[in-house]
Amino acid sequence: MAKESMKAREVKRKMLNEKYSAKREELKKAGEYIALQKLPRNASPVRLHNRCKITGRPRGYMRDFGLSRINFREMASAGLIPGVKKASW
Repeated sequence: MAKESMKAREVKRKMLNEKYSAKREELKKAGEYIALQKLPRNASPVRLHNRCKITGRPRGYMRDFGLSRINFREMASAGLIPGVKKASW
């Protein structure tokens, strides 16, 4: 499990990104790069990092399911994810 502070930090970054996204696009179109630099650093979409919705694990993230590879495997084996089954050939 990830630390709660790390999860909270990601949530804060996501909220800042949403708040400043319109202003960021407006400044980009106008070509005002100095004003862009004055926006908060955490408002940049590059600083966002995907995390597992259950554990908060930042690595091995599967976008389609919003889970880390470990949780995905456990849930798929238990039959908790519809339409997913273990491959065998």
